[in-house]
Amino acid sequence: MLLSQPALADVAGKIRVIDGDTIEIAGTRLRLHGIDAPESDQMCGGEGAPMWPCGSWASGEVRARYNDRIAHCEALDMDRYGRTVARCVVDGQDMGQALVQGGLAFAYLKYSVDYAADERDAAQAGRGLHAVGVQSPDAFRTASRRAHQLWNARGGPEDCTIKGNISQKDQRIYHVPGQRWYADTRINTDAGERWFCTEAEARAAGWRRAHQ
Repeated sequence: MLLSQPALADVAGKIRVIDGDTIEIAGTRLRLHGIDAPESDQMCGGEGAPMWPCGSWASGEVRARYNDRIAHCEALDMDRYGRTVARCVVDGQDMGQALVQGGLAFAYLKYSVDYAADERDAAQAGRGLHAVGVQSPDAFRTASRRAHQLWNARGGPEDCTIKGNISQKDQRIYHVPGQRWYADTRINTDAGERWFCTEAEARAAGWRRAHQ
């Protein structure tokens, strides 16, 4: 017997921003349709440019623009993490489109071409992340998965022993060897958890040290 899928329902209410492309309204986690924002732990730079936490910066910009505002969201689909994929409108403006136009997110062409033209315009104008040159979030995730699969296959990286864990409340907390919960902490890279080589790297990516 086939299990029935949960019914999709439109949602309206006050926004709580989770990250650059995910929000929560009235307890419902929503993934914005057609866009892909940098991962919260994504770093940008390299090739002579200083590294900087572009993921946490983008999330902060989205939070500053939309946290506590009222959105009306049309449910379109359900993703593999159980989040409702939705098109959300704030004050008559498509939220996803506005983020792509502002250079805070990319058009997620794997799933939709709705905002492809908006991304081209933002790139040509050098708005937001396009001004500094950023690896696409999808490419970043792919590279991170490959690296961490190699590390996990041998029990973790030799020099990168700091465990970046995401709590049930979406708090990003890192554990260093010797702390109380270090040995019990397991890293699930598919859920966005990761290893760090230094505490400075972990803090720059937006994670805080465990209290014990």
